[in-house]
Amino acid sequence: MKALIIISILGVVAMMAEVFRFKKLLLPVVVIGLSAALTTLVMDWGTDIRYFNDMVYFDNYAIAFSGLIILITLLWLVIGGEYFTGENKFSENAALILFTLTGAIAMISFSDLTMFFIGLEILSISLYVLASSDKQNLLSNEAGLKYFLMGAFATGFLLFGIALIYGACGSFNLQVIGETLAKGSVSPLFIQVGILMILIGFLFKISAVPFHFWAPDVYEGAPTLVTTFMATVFKTAAFAAFYRLFSTCFMPFFEVWGPAVAVLSALTMLVGNILAVYQKSFKRMLAYSSIAHAGYMLMAIATMNEVSAGSILLYTAAYSLGSLGAFSCLHAMGKKDGEEGIDAFNGLGKRQPLVAIFLIMTMFSLAGIPPVAGFFAKYYLFYGALSGGYTWLVLVAILSSLIGVFYYFRVIYAVLKDDTLESEGFILDAGHQFLLLFAAVMSLLIGIFPSWIQSLLL
Repeated sequence: MKALIIISILGVVAMMAEVFRFKKLLLPVVVIGLSAALTTLVMDWGTDIRYFNDMVYFDNYAIAFSGLIILITLLWLVIGGEYFTGENKFSENAALILFTLTGAIAMISFSDLTMFFIGLEILSISLYVLASSDKQNLLSNEAGLKYFLMGAFATGFLLFGIALIYGACGSFNLQVIGETLAKGSVSPLFIQVGILMILIGFLFKISAVPFHFWAPDVYEGAPTLVTTFMATVFKTAAFAAFYRLFSTCFMPFFEVWGPAVAVLSALTMLVGNILAVYQKSFKRMLAYSSIAHAGYMLMAIATMNEVSAGSILLYTAAYSLGSLGAFSCLHAMGKKDGEEGIDAFNGLGKRQPLVAIFLIMTMFSLAGIPPVAGFFAKYYLFYGALSGGYTWLVLVAILSSLIGVFYYFRVIYAVLKDDTLESEGFILDAGHQFLLLFAAVMSLLIGIFPSWIQSLLL
């Protein structure tokens, strides 16, 4: 809870930076504040504390995921510091980044549907603005409008589902809802329709098939730093909230929604990977890749067994690190000449050999190739699915992974391509190199010791 309060205060401080003219000091203040919030989470490990009349619940699950997204944000600040210190058109959006993080933590730690909805709206409204924050770019304006309209539509489904659940159970509290459904004393029709509406809302938020159409356009049109934040922090928070709600409340109806989620998982993996193959833009390829990764994580939701929570934590950590490394290169590309095609990587291995090695490691992680983190993250997901009897889903996931290897290796091929004509390509500066190095090294370390993270929530 202390972490949530600290970050909320940081958001207010960021709003006042222009008024009181301390914007140059804002970045170090934010780094210190986020570090303090992360420290309080570590100190609270092993405690189960409820706040605000049982609306917020900080257990090890909430602490682990909250710590992960704060750590991701600290890493993001290595290249995203211009949002806090720059004199450009992005400077006024610093507070929105912190409010997005505040909403994400509220989503992760909720124990009441009211708090969940408040956190979701704080996060979503901030992201709507951030997606369209490049005011001179028509693609950014289009991305913000599309995201807002589709997000509002999905929110309507969520609200309708929450209303039906409340009408049937008489409470927004997760424990009360779970106990009421377990007794079987309410109308199954209202509950099943309510679960369906909430499921549709979540599927949109995580960009799962068939509610994925917004993701490529929004990812491509939004500023690269915003896309990086969406692909890591937002996706982690959304899956953490997804698992918490469905594992706590809706397990009595698992036979109804579990197989449906398994089918959607298979479709999301296939569609995301197949469409990514045809992309020439690296940014758009990462957008479809993000859809495919959502499909893999849905496997844990579909099986809902003792390893699911740890598997989601490990996978979101591995995926976030890989994405940070990939988007670091993408941001460096855009700063040079705005080029975002995969061909822009041509000759990178010749220009910056160490950078090329680290980028290849992050591509290996995203593709799920040993010995880096992505491979073992998929292993635990596959193990959980097999334990749940979903052999066919694991076979689909393996096929999808093979398709994914193809487009990730297109990037690796371009990096290793010896093309002297590309000698004037983009160069990563020190900040981008550090982020890529950290992402690659941590991916390798997690790959060597994957059980450490996976076992945190067992």
